[in-house]
Amino acid sequence: MAYQVLARKYRPQRFADVAGQDHVTVTLMNALTQQRIAHGYIFSGHRGIGKTTIARILAMALNCRNTIGSPERPTAEPCEVCESCTEIRAGNAVDVIEIDAATNRGIDEIRELRDAARYRPARDKYKIYILDEAHQITDAAFNALLKTLEEPPDHMVFMMATTQPEDIPQTVRSRCQHFSFHAVKLVDILGELRGIAERENLDADDAALGLLAEAGDGSMRDALSIMDQAIASAPVEEGRARLDAAQIRELMGTVPNAAFESIFEAVNANRSSEVMTLANRLLDAGNSPAQLARQCVRYLRNCVIAKVAGIGTDGEGADGAAGELLQISADEQRRAGRTASLFTEEELTRFLQMMLRTFDELGYRQEQRFHFELGLLKLVHLRRLLPVEELLSKFPVGAGARAGSSGPAAVKRPVTGGTPSGSGSSTSSVADGSSNVVAAKPSFSPFEQSKKRFDERAPEAVVKVVEPVAAPRVMTATPVEVKVQVVQTPRAAVVAREAVPTASIGVAVAEPDPEVESVHAPEVQPATATETVAETLTETVEAGSEAVEFQRAAFEALQAATMQRTAADALDDAEWTVVGSELRVQMQVSKTMLPTVINAEAEKILRATVRERGGAALKVVLLPGVSGATAAATKKPRTAKSGSVEEIAAKHPVVQEAQRLFGAEIRNVIDLRDDN
Repeated sequence: MAYQVLARKYRPQRFADVAGQDHVTVTLMNALTQQRIAHGYIFSGHRGIGKTTIARILAMALNCRNTIGSPERPTAEPCEVCESCTEIRAGNAVDVIEIDAATNRGIDEIRELRDAARYRPARDKYKIYILDEAHQITDAAFNALLKTLEEPPDHMVFMMATTQPEDIPQTVRSRCQHFSFHAVKLVDILGELRGIAERENLDADDAALGLLAEAGDGSMRDALSIMDQAIASAPVEEGRARLDAAQIRELMGTVPNAAFESIFEAVNANRSSEVMTLANRLLDAGNSPAQLARQCVRYLRNCVIAKVAGIGTDGEGADGAAGELLQISADEQRRAGRTASLFTEEELTRFLQMMLRTFDELGYRQEQRFHFELGLLKLVHLRRLLPVEELLSKFPVGAGARAGSSGPAAVKRPVTGGTPSGSGSSTSSVADGSSNVVAAKPSFSPFEQSKKRFDERAPEAVVKVVEPVAAPRVMTATPVEVKVQVVQTPRAAVVAREAVPTASIGVAVAEPDPEVESVHAPEVQPATATETVAETLTETVEAGSEAVEFQRAAFEALQAATMQRTAADALDDAEWTVVGSELRVQMQVSKTMLPTVINAEAEKILRATVRERGGAALKVVLLPGVSGATAAATKKPRTAKSGSVEEIAAKHPVVQEAQRLFGAEIRNVIDLRDDN
């Protein structure tokens, strides 16, 4: 007789021999005893767990010649000795037709089956059709079978085995009894393998059988197939094949989990070089990066379950529910417990998520080795990250509302005075004497100003000077740099901001507040643009200055040109001097940025303007500026144009007082007048 593989040789022939499917076998035996036979069954579940086997056993039990309760057949199990049982077991029964639905999946084959189903069985009680891989049948073929399943003859029984029950139409599933098979537990597979090893006269230790059971991944047939292969490659000692764990591991192309235990010990010690050395050793041995990533994912999963289930380093606590969750051998349970003890549950979860992503990416990456090594390095880096909860817990309550603060040192300073509700103004920011700047509200609100444009009243502007809390109330004449921002509005709002940490002045606009110490500026009435220009003073720039005339003409020409506003502003800030036959323009931009700011078109307009103003004999020379503190020290004060808002701001009494006391400079002016 030809050799039979173990999966066929030890195929169960009775319901009691099927491992791990008690919920199915008990139900079917009770149905046979009570003669409650359905005309359609669907057996679904994982591969290699006994779906087709139970279908054959059920067919034997239905067509067995001996009645249930007789001496030859005391239970619902088939007798296995009558002609029907032996023929079905051999696969040559006339009335039991097993069809590969993956091949015979079309509507024509199903029509032939439907036509043949009308005839009564040749000898046995039932005509039984076993459709393997039933999900492969087309929708049209299922529709052709639908009426037969709904109203079948009393001698017809359909059994459909499938791994994808969701692909079977709901109309078919609703007309059949559906049994969902479970994956076989590790202990059940291990028990079957141990019994087969004894019957096959094999020497196999528990570690080798445990590897075979784990490789089965819940499938009895897969475990038996790998065992068949291991027996063929095992060394023979005194006429008995000897199964060794190392030999099985080499046959399967896997590495021992001790290697991953070493890797995670190095991850725990924050030793990236050791992690890369271990990974290089595994890869150089010929292991595939995808296979290693898959094993690492499975090992991390076991570690997570060990951590959740509370399995200790010595394997304690692995019984009961923990053992059900962790379907691995006792040695592997202890190893997973040791690795789990090194990390927290959150860290193991992040590790598993990272390796799952790495495993997914390896499927479409060219350099799989590099991506696998990168995934392992990320595990080391994950240990260095702080959880967000731990980071936030280091800040005091309310620290999240302070913008610009770097730690507990930045505290909110109270300001002198308050702003009445609905005034549309707010206080400016105040420095706390260090590099940290305490966040404050904006110095003005465009929305509030917009609402008050229709207010016909023009109350006098109130300017509040806000001082640092720790600073003395008496102002000294110590020179400090103060950046002043002037806002020209119908209420003449003027805002001053500090620029150095040694001193700060914040100026905000508010309605008159009798309880707050304030300095009243002269009343400023709203004015239109025409009235403002009429009230401006005479030009402060000398009219006879030739360089200033060239500068003004060039600025106006570039302002009128297209896409030359940047060049116009840069030339306006430059220092123009006439030295001999040269018109030198000292720019404030660097040598690198000069060709970008003053492009060829802007330079052409500049030279043409100088020629038109009588400077045809002058050679225009653009000099790049210096950077850093030198540029700040040598920067000349900006000259306000006649009739501009800068000139109006420069004439404001508060600004002039700030310039007198502190040497302040106007750097930014915002014009919010109605006619702009």
